[in-house]
Amino acid sequence: MGITFNQVPQPLAYAERLLGAFASLAQAPEQARLLGGFACLASQLTGCELAQVYLLDAGHSNLGLSAEYLHGALQADESARLPADYHGDELLQFSLCQNRVLCLDSLGDGVYQTAFLPAAGGQWRALLCVPLCNEQGVVEGLLICASLKHGELRAFADSMGKLGSFVLAQMSLLQRLKRVTQPVALTPDSAACASGYGLIGTSVAMRKTYQLIGKVLHSPYTILLTGETGTGKEVVARALHECGPRRSKKFIVQNCAAFPEDLLESELFGFRKGAFTGADRDRQGLFDAADGGTLLLDEIGDMPLSLQAKLLRVLQEGEIRPLGANDTHKIDVRIIAATHRDLASMVVQGKFREDLYYRLAQFPIELPALRQREDDVVVLARHFAASACAFIGREPLEWSEAALAQLAVHTFPGNVRELKGMVERAVLLCEGSELLAEHFDVNLEAHPEDSTLYLRDYLERVERAYLLSCLRRNEGNQTLAARQLGLPRRTLLYRLGRLNVDLSEFQE
Repeated sequence: MGITFNQVPQPLAYAERLLGAFASLAQAPEQARLLGGFACLASQLTGCELAQVYLLDAGHSNLGLSAEYLHGALQADESARLPADYHGDELLQFSLCQNRVLCLDSLGDGVYQTAFLPAAGGQWRALLCVPLCNEQGVVEGLLICASLKHGELRAFADSMGKLGSFVLAQMSLLQRLKRVTQPVALTPDSAACASGYGLIGTSVAMRKTYQLIGKVLHSPYTILLTGETGTGKEVVARALHECGPRRSKKFIVQNCAAFPEDLLESELFGFRKGAFTGADRDRQGLFDAADGGTLLLDEIGDMPLSLQAKLLRVLQEGEIRPLGANDTHKIDVRIIAATHRDLASMVVQGKFREDLYYRLAQFPIELPALRQREDDVVVLARHFAASACAFIGREPLEWSEAALAQLAVHTFPGNVRELKGMVERAVLLCEGSELLAEHFDVNLEAHPEDSTLYLRDYLERVERAYLLSCLRRNEGNQTLAARQLGLPRRTLLYRLGRLNVDLSEFQE
């Protein structure tokens, strides 16, 4: 996008000077000189006695002064002079939050608070505040130009904004060049497993899983994925689809515990017009929708017994009959079933059909718990951190040894899902460039061991203890607690209500 030079004095000369500024900043060898050079050039191009460069921290919650050029000299370490929280400065907050250029030529009347401007031996008269946006259009900082003389500075806003965006891009490039990437050494056995069907992990348990996947990948057999909650059954099912011969067709997931029996049947088999009250048109079921592809029946252990009989016919005959239809028709669907329940025990208890169990378990794959994959914890944590950083648009973070050690001793009852949530929360809490042990410090209250608890009950107990602990640390301040947890305050209140937390429990 071009730069406009409307109302800029001597446009041609200004354009030449601006081009020189781009060239000069492109040669800056490190971030401090880049930001200092930007402040210097902004002051010279606008003719202002002062130019300040403010940058938001990684969490976009604090604003710090990164460079200041005043009366022809770069000021040393001015960041310690200003408070980090910008919320008290209305002009800065407005420009940041609204992503709006702010141009004032009446600072001398005392209407505006300008505590962020340094003493300069005179009264500041004019101010230009330009948001600095990255390539995605996200505001990452501000450029402040101020003059002791009355004057209209708005003509410089467009060019200063473009120059600032260039500086942010150069900062990102310098940070990427500075990072040292260490290649992972792989043994001959693990080389094929390192990218094992898009999965992550080189532990012995995962290598066995890769071997089982390879055995059944190109066969039409039904697969039963078992394992504890959070071990990644849906991820493995998707890998089986995307690495197999059906990759060009649909991959559809249906949680059998998410619908009551009648609705689940219509979801799976579809229905014809008039099959029941409200059926005003034909509707295709998931078996038909997945024709030629893969259908994952998650939580198969929660499927009602009556539907289990109909599913067995689909597996045996390869045909379905929609609700309200008189005829059956053939389908070509690979079915993958997944459950965290012990189906063999449910068969003994009469809660699951024996014939369906043996039909589903043509090729069972039991996914290992994370505690059985100790060698993979760090690899997974690094992957989740990199993904979280990319998702929120921040630079990748380093890891402290203390943080890695803390993860290594955690038992992860929620398995990979718990690790993923823990790392994503830590990324949101981290305001620097390195993940520390304190970002993973859960400080859970001790609970008596109760081996009779279901996993969901145990995790709710852990979550309840953690939320109360965080509230106590913040003396009951829900806003601060939500910020520390990386949650919106409304979400925190919803979780407290869902867990039946009495707020008086942490108040003295």
